[in-house]
Amino acid sequence: MFVSFSEFRFTLNQFSRIGLFTCLLLLISACTHISAQQVKLSAPIKLTVGEGFVNPIGYYEQVPRFSWQIAADANSQLQQAYQIQVASSLARLANADADLWDSQKQLSSATSWIKYQGKALSSRQQIFWRVRIWDEQAQISKWSEAASIELGLLANEDWQGQWIRHPETGEMQAFDHKNKQFKNKLYRPQYLTTQFIATNKTSDKKSTAEIKQARLYITAKGVFNAYINGQKVSEDVMPPGWTPYLQRIETLTYDVTALLNEGENVLAATVAEGWYTGRILWPVPREVKPSALLAQLEIQYTDGSRQTVVTDRNWQVTVNGPIRAAGNYDGETYDANYEMPGWNKLGFNHDESWKPVISEALEPQVVLAPKRHHASAVKLTLPAISIVDVANPEPGVVVFDMGQNMLGVPELNIPVLANQKVKIRFAEALQKNTFYTKNMRSAIATDYYTPAQSGVINYVPTFTFHGYRFVEISGFDQSKTPDLSWLKGRVLHSNFDVNANFKSSHAKLNKLAENVVWGLRGNFLDIPTDCPQRDERLGWTGDAQVFAAPSMYMADVYGFWAAWLQTVREEQADDGRIPNFIPTKESKHGRGSSSGWGDAAVIIPWELYLLTGDAQILKENYDMMQKWLAFHQEKVKDDLSTMGGFADWLQPHPKAKEGSQARRGDTSIELISTAYYAHSLDYIAKAAQVLGRDADAASYTASFNRAKVAFRKAYYDEQTKVIGAASQTSYLLPLAFGLFDGVDVTNAQQHLLATIASADHHLRTGFLGTPLLAPVLQDMGRSDVMYDLLFKETYPSWFYSINNGATTTWERWNSYSLKDGFSKASMNSLNHYAYGAVAKWFYEGILGIKSAGVGFNEINIEPQFNQRLTQASGSYKTPQGEVAVEWSIAQGQLDMQVTIPKNTLANFILPQVQAGTLIINGESVSNQKDAIDKGLTKNMLIKQAPGAYRITGRISL
Repeated sequence: MFVSFSEFRFTLNQFSRIGLFTCLLLLISACTHISAQQVKLSAPIKLTVGEGFVNPIGYYEQVPRFSWQIAADANSQLQQAYQIQVASSLARLANADADLWDSQKQLSSATSWIKYQGKALSSRQQIFWRVRIWDEQAQISKWSEAASIELGLLANEDWQGQWIRHPETGEMQAFDHKNKQFKNKLYRPQYLTTQFIATNKTSDKKSTAEIKQARLYITAKGVFNAYINGQKVSEDVMPPGWTPYLQRIETLTYDVTALLNEGENVLAATVAEGWYTGRILWPVPREVKPSALLAQLEIQYTDGSRQTVVTDRNWQVTVNGPIRAAGNYDGETYDANYEMPGWNKLGFNHDESWKPVISEALEPQVVLAPKRHHASAVKLTLPAISIVDVANPEPGVVVFDMGQNMLGVPELNIPVLANQKVKIRFAEALQKNTFYTKNMRSAIATDYYTPAQSGVINYVPTFTFHGYRFVEISGFDQSKTPDLSWLKGRVLHSNFDVNANFKSSHAKLNKLAENVVWGLRGNFLDIPTDCPQRDERLGWTGDAQVFAAPSMYMADVYGFWAAWLQTVREEQADDGRIPNFIPTKESKHGRGSSSGWGDAAVIIPWELYLLTGDAQILKENYDMMQKWLAFHQEKVKDDLSTMGGFADWLQPHPKAKEGSQARRGDTSIELISTAYYAHSLDYIAKAAQVLGRDADAASYTASFNRAKVAFRKAYYDEQTKVIGAASQTSYLLPLAFGLFDGVDVTNAQQHLLATIASADHHLRTGFLGTPLLAPVLQDMGRSDVMYDLLFKETYPSWFYSINNGATTTWERWNSYSLKDGFSKASMNSLNHYAYGAVAKWFYEGILGIKSAGVGFNEINIEPQFNQRLTQASGSYKTPQGEVAVEWSIAQGQLDMQVTIPKNTLANFILPQVQAGTLIINGESVSNQKDAIDKGLTKNMLIKQAPGAYRITGRISL
């Protein structure tokens, strides 16, 4: 239903006199013409807790935060009050017996992040909650459907079991890396099992109690799969994921009620090295402990009794299972001759290879805590699209093209011969039509399968993952002709929803948007990584800080980032230093720090807050933010930073021709460091103000102002021209970070345009500068220049990669070409998300969807129209609901449809629409009085109500 603007009768003076929100309540009431007798308010919908969890089991937060939405088809437009009830049972809740908490009626428009304020909650506790609201007419809604929360084990003291593992075997693995030979301990994947009887032991008489509920609490030092009576308990992939294992290990909770038998049962698990024991970067001599399992099965019976089965010395273990080796970098080796049919079921006979487990006590300094975001899962399955005729064919070798660079594992259905080993290799691209793996560096990235008998086998690697588009298979039955049905690709990433839906009239722009999303999928496996294929796959903080906010427009990843920030807090050094990648292990990179990288500790929390309105993200991270600034201030002299770092990493066409300086670009590292120092001061001052830390806010603001003055004086001349090597980034940084005032702004803008023009309207920016191009140019009123950069076809540009076959975003602007293959650089990934940060502008710029304040309670709709596009559409899921924009231009006429979610106000900013031609929902804005009545001023429709809008008018491009 479109909003009728003829019913808006409030001037701007009235808004300011009686108060905006009160006036809006009256305005909406007039607009909708709903009488008290007609009102039948819909119940709130989409109840979530924390960062978007729906009815979670094993929840991590002892003080939950509640959120909900007003249904899009509800009669209500705005919320003026709410009431939350929380009870210990559904029955109590249905009878309005909120024995845990009743918020009573709270006058508030907030529908998100409402903190629980009731009785203290404890491990395992199940609670049920509901909410109702009062709308702009003070009409009350129905109660929502009940939602639930079940907490996990919140403290180490809740765990009754011990870590268990296989005794060390003494096996060693030889390495020869860069002419250095050494051996490290080899830990094979473990198979662990125990039997138990599910029975009520509270009475001497035979009990008739049945199993009511069963929960498996489980984790590993490594990665695991768990089974009950031969059935997998979950489809999670490589849980528990990657955290700082010496400080915190995440735990999972599974509902296994349906898997248990009355009587005898088997609880079993497989455990492999994962990130715990596996290497980071290249092979080095090292001492690591073996993987281990921790599990606790709790069974409740209908008579109220309980039974607990834990990991202890009663378990048995073997390393003689079919997964002979498994690692993130090197792949998995599977030998079907070692298969143990029924090993995780009743009736299995354990041979001499099964040993009593080694049990080890829990370490009090290592926190066991419920996983605070969803584990990884198989999110898509792709078919192979072709069999490649490579330039160097070998007998018995076939190469498949999946058509998409991805993170995942293959699913093979291939004909094999008994004991003839199958070899599976992976590549991102072909090098002049030959299979190429040198960019994997020391990552072997190869899976092996040895069949026990001839026939067709189905094989999916369990404890590894690969970054790839092309798959080479050898060792299959050569009497059979390779077929596309032999191979599928299982796409893995953390189990969040991808919502990206930007579309336009330009095919290459659409492909770029698609590539960015695939870069997100390929680097969000439990933590944000730089790349998924080579001997790295690390949580580089610089990459993360430029992509965190853009990723929020494309996927439901707030919980993902909030969880990683906890790891950042834990990895922060005592002196406040933020490592360059997180989680970190002992390496040269784990000891350093870099401006623009370490600043992720400040930038990501603040930008997540702006997008969500959740002050908890600031509260959780404020101490970390302060410590980072204190660390940086130790490297500041006369308000200028001396911190080193990676600078504008991988800027194209650097003046230095080779080496580390070439990779760092032309922009002065001191200039970059001081700009980021000031930027973080600005952000933390704002965060302090939100948190009510006024003294901190004043102190940081004063430091920011001093840094601005020092920055301007040290690095720019009287005409605001950079002293030394001029670069696009040297102007983007101060313009984006608000480091210039007055004429310095206009001067710097002109210098920026000159540097772009001198580069033939190509970008000359690296990891730090590139994300700033679009917002700075739009703020300058020069989105036309951004379109020029965006639509460039030649190097360096986004379309250059597409013209050369890219299906993801690349690490380098020239990582690959169809003509020459991979560039000569050894550090060369075809799946890096940093340059994909431009996709934020697809939503904020091209579609014009941008928060006007905090958390999208008020939205600016300000599309950047350009003659290169005749159509664009897409949407973003805000905390209040989905905002959608679709516009088209034909023969100089704009036709735009916009949906604004409930409990949200909108400002339409349309400077390119010609005055006097604007039509809104079929009604013309033809004179000044109409314009004022409709909230139109200077081509802006301000403070508009939720609803559906159709806007047309003549447009100037």
